Amino acid sequence: MRSAVTLSVAVAFAVLLVSGVWGSAARKAAGATAKPNIVFILADDMRKDDLKYMPKTLSVLRDKGMSFSDAFVSNALCCPSRATIMRGQYAHNTGVWTNTNGDGPDAGWQAYKNNDNERDNVATRLDEAGYRTALIGKYLNGYNTTYIPPGWDHWFATWGRYFHYDVNDQGTIRHFGMDASDYKTDVLRRETEAFIGASAAQGKPFFAYVTPKAPHGPGTPAPRDLHAYDGLKAPRLPSFNEKNVSDKPPWIRQLPRLDDATKAKIDNRQERRIESLQALDDLVAGVVGKLNDNGVMGDTYVFFTSDNGLHQGEHRIPGRKARPYEENVHVPLLVRGPGVAAGHYAQKLVLNTDYLPTFTDLGGAQTPGYTDGRSLRPVLEGNATAWRSAILLEAHHTSEGGATPAYSGIRTSSGRKYVKYAGGKKELYYLGRDPYELRNSYNPNAPSAMATRLAALETCAGDRCRAAENGK
Repeated sequence: MRSAVTLSVAVAFAVLLVSGVWGSAARKAAGATAKPNIVFILADDMRKDDLKYMPKTLSVLRDKGMSFSDAFVSNALCCPSRATIMRGQYAHNTGVWTNTNGDGPDAGWQAYKNNDNERDNVATRLDEAGYRTALIGKYLNGYNTTYIPPGWDHWFATWGRYFHYDVNDQGTIRHFGMDASDYKTDVLRRETEAFIGASAAQGKPFFAYVTPKAPHGPGTPAPRDLHAYDGLKAPRLPSFNEKNVSDKPPWIRQLPRLDDATKAKIDNRQERRIESLQALDDLVAGVVGKLNDNGVMGDTYVFFTSDNGLHQGEHRIPGRKARPYEENVHVPLLVRGPGVAAGHYAQKLVLNTDYLPTFTDLGGAQTPGYTDGRSLRPVLEGNATAWRSAILLEAHHTSEGGATPAYSGIRTSSGRKYVKYAGGKKELYYLGRDPYELRNSYNPNAPSAMATRLAALETCAGDRCRAAENGK
């Protein structure tokens, strides 16, 4: 009888191994200590509604993993968002508020470095926990040097456009030209697949932080995709070229309605953006294929998201970010991995502060006390109970934001959004009945009760952030 039971258990585990379904519960039952691999793919300026143009990604990640309906970024601008991802902190704690050096001392890679963020982040934490770590793609705005930050075992950092650009390849600057084989997204795909193959051969857990340029402007497609979406138009949401903006702040009211020429430019940009996403779709499929070929897909988490969205004519804004409107802060998020239910649709409020604590939790690394976010592991494993009910939105004035002043805001899981701007202007939206933010419901004679909760969020740190997010 005893031998029969032993045989049955062995057969059960063998089935799990062969099928690739080797989740956390199975690993614990087997007494295994292996750390899961993590691949984090971060698009640049990709809106949530752009995801429908990536059929391969939807097939290999959404259909076989978890799709999040309510994933957000706090500061909808490239460099602040990426700093938040790597540190698990709001911008008011990373000290990185804008993109370029011309925006001041709180901008770009130099601000991230000067604030000592490079000494302790997702790379250093996972590296210390035994992971082989790689950055493949864009690092932070303003970075263009041979310097390699601590914590990264494999460094392939790019800057510039889709063709004719430079790369810091392990401390050596390499130039890529104009040949079809130099197309940046394809180069990053090959580099990522090589890193996966080498790591799997070494038998070490790996963390790949993969950051392609697509679909960021100028949205150059791979030559093979140049006419894939000829004539495609940008989304025509109810907020597109908004007719009545009398309830909006003055910097929106002063915007002219979009004329035909401006609409054509928006549509042309959308065509290029979506065509550029086709190579990114190939990258995602290639990564999953490489994981499968190396027999490690069953023990690998793949995350796909974006650093921020982009306006495409909504509220008369022809093409900007760093605003608190949904088109900028609402991003796609797909996750596939051990124990993640295939085809599941999660509705928890997720923020880019959550990635570092999620990765350290999954990887058995120590989560730093300074982290403002929370681990998504309970959500991924389907046993989350209490969860946040609000997130902080924040931004400084930036050249990217145009005339928009600095702001802080709160967005709740119930669909309320309250924003206050430097200078005193305020906005309040009830997204359940007004999902396109067409009606500013703020009444100066009846101040919003959300203002008190926002005050706690905009200066929070660590545990206090999670408490303020949980509050009512």
